[in-house]
This record gives sequence, structure tokens and C-alpha cells, in this order.
Amino acid sequence: MRVVPPWREPVPRDGTMGEPLARGRFGEYGGRYAPESLVEACRQVDEAFREAWADPGFRGDLARLLAVHAGRPTPLTPARRLSDALGVELYLKREDLTHTGSHKINNVLGQALLAARMGRRRLIAETGAGQHGVATATAAALLGLEATVFMGERDIERQALNVFRMRMLGAEVVPVTTGSRTLKDATSEAMRHWVGATGDSHYCIGSVVGPDPYPWMVREFQRVIGDEARVQCAAELRTGVPDHVVACVGGGSNAAGTFAGFADTSARLVGVEAEGGAGAARGRLGVLHGCRSLFLQDGDGQITQAHSIAAGLDYPGVGPEHAHLRDLGRARYVTVTDDEAVAAAVRLARAEGIVPALESAHALAWVIHAAGDGDLPAGSTVLMTLSGRGDKDVSTFKELL
Repeated sequence: MRVVPPWREPVPRDGTMGEPLARGRFGEYGGRYAPESLVEACRQVDEAFREAWADPGFRGDLARLLAVHAGRPTPLTPARRLSDALGVELYLKREDLTHTGSHKINNVLGQALLAARMGRRRLIAETGAGQHGVATATAAALLGLEATVFMGERDIERQALNVFRMRMLGAEVVPVTTGSRTLKDATSEAMRHWVGATGDSHYCIGSVVGPDPYPWMVREFQRVIGDEARVQCAAELRTGVPDHVVACVGGGSNAAGTFAGFADTSARLVGVEAEGGAGAARGRLGVLHGCRSLFLQDGDGQITQAHSIAAGLDYPGVGPEHAHLRDLGRARYVTVTDDEAVAAAVRLARAEGIVPALESAHALAWVIHAAGDGDLPAGSTVLMTLSGRGDKDVSTFKELL
């Protein structure tokens, strides 16, 4: 298991995880590297989001949907048997208990409301593990919108259940047959499609990636995770604030939303990437999908393919704010292998009766190893976001176990 960089002392907030700087920058990362045909569309999204986010009516509508449709607030569950075995106090923020089964619904309900406010009649989305696609199809059905979801052919094969759910909800699922046939290529195809459909469609990006304003807009829609957890930890934990806050990272939306609630505290923030898709741990500065961030690249600067058993982590980079948090030393990014993630999923299932998504299992695998090797001192309090449930991964588990 590779760790980069070593621990540094947590730094004061000083604007960290607030609004980005001019031109959508988080330090040297972010920006709006979009084709000319999308610059105006991004500007319109930026303007509409700022206006909506300042409108108590919009915020109230979103809060109502999150409560009555998504099932928020999600509970903070103490993993008692696993905690006893590890020698730490582990608490799980249960995003797997939301409607549709993952944190993705938080962001999509926000963007769907925004699209309707802008007069758009269709949502365009990319998806890897299928959870963002299911959430998009769900929100579209709820609000009377159309939905078109781009998904890599390889991911369609390994996430057949979610493909069926999207189609049952009325969404069009478009197979992407180019490149690695996974999330990176699905995102590329979705952005190309948006170029010709900006007049009536909103691109509902699923993670904290893409051109400004998407990285911080998606983070703000996901901030509900961290804000809820902050209040819950204050009531439940003996320390009030956890010693460590841990979440899996692909593009990084569940982690960004969780970290946002604790960026101004003493908690150490840990993002856990797939060994084969470690943008924050091993990436180099580059531009992809409209933003400047850290991406896996070859010697010629070409983006290389990522690999992960978890389709949602199968992305060759990381959101720009995560790259900035890494540089600041405010968050630490580590990697976990496929085998470690599968073993962690089995351990949680048998100790706590919870089958996690393979993405979330990466975060748990790090907690298990860190408790064993002393990186998590005995008695530490650990908040881990369980970003999704493992129903979608049952076929993968069946093949491996």
C-alpha cells in the first residue's frame, strides 16, 4: 500500500474549501478549459448556480427533496465489532442508505433543480459504477425531465443491474465503445454530446471534475454529507470532532463533500484511491475534461488508462480541489489494491452486517491496515463515509469469493 505524502499538521481553513479563486481556481488547479462552443454554456451554469445558491427558496426546495425523496439525514453508525477488533472507534456515515443507494443523489437533485430553473428539459450524464446514472435517471423522472446517460461498454457489462435500473426509470443509456470503455471515455463522450445540445440540455457532471463551476458546485451539493456528519459527531463522539476523516476518491465527490464539513477542524483528512487510478498519489499536472489537475500520464504527457475493480474509481485523475488539498498538506491521499478492497468488504459484511460498494471498501481497507500498522493510533476516532451499498457489485463478489 503506497502512501503519499506523509502526515503534516492540519492547517487552518483560511478559505480552504470555500469559493474558488478567480476563474474557478484552487491554487494552480481548476479553471475552465472548455471548447469555445461550451464556454458560454459553462458561464450560464455558473451564473445560474450562484443565483440559485443565494436564493433561500431554491435551498429550501433542495432541502425538502433531500429529506422526503433521498431520505436525509443519513445516520452515523458505530461499527462496534470492527472497532473492537481494530482498536479504534470507527463510525460510518451511511450514504448507502439514501434513495438510489449512494451519495450521488445529493448532487443530482441539486443539479436537476438547477436545470429546471434554467428551463432545460434534458439531463446529460456520464457514469462509471452506474450510481450517478441511476441518480440522474431518478431525478429526471421525479422532475419530468429526459435523461441521456453515457456509460463505457466495459462498465455496462459489469454493472448490468444499474443499467437495467436506469432504463426502467426511463433514461436512454448510450454505450461508449472507444478507449478503455470506462468512466474516462464516458465523460469525454458526454461532453462532446453537450456541445450540440446546450440549448435544451444540462450536463449533470457526477464528480468534482470538469470545467468551472462544476468542481465547486458539485462539492457544495455534496457538502450536506460533511455538514450532517459534523453535527452528528459533535453529539456522538467523546472527542466531538473525529481524529481522522476518511473517504474513497475517484474524481472525489463524496470525499469533497465529507471533507468540507471538517476542513476547519483538527481532523486529519484521508482520501483513499485505487492503486490503479491514483491521480492524487501519482498523477502529474495536466488538463482533461475541462480542468487542470493531476492525471496519470505517460512520458509524452498522454493520459494513461486507469484500472480499478471499482468502476467508480476507474478514473485517471482527481478533482482539482483534491489536488490543491494535497499540495497544502491539508489532506493525505493513499492507495489500496483490488484484493485489499474485496477483503475489507467481506470483513465489514461479516462483522457489521453491511455490504459496502467496492468504492467504499477501499476506504475501509485503508482504515484496517492503518489500525494494524500504527498509522491510526489505538483509541483514535475515525469517521468514514460509506458512499454506496454493495448491491451493484454482487456479481463481482460472486466471481471472486
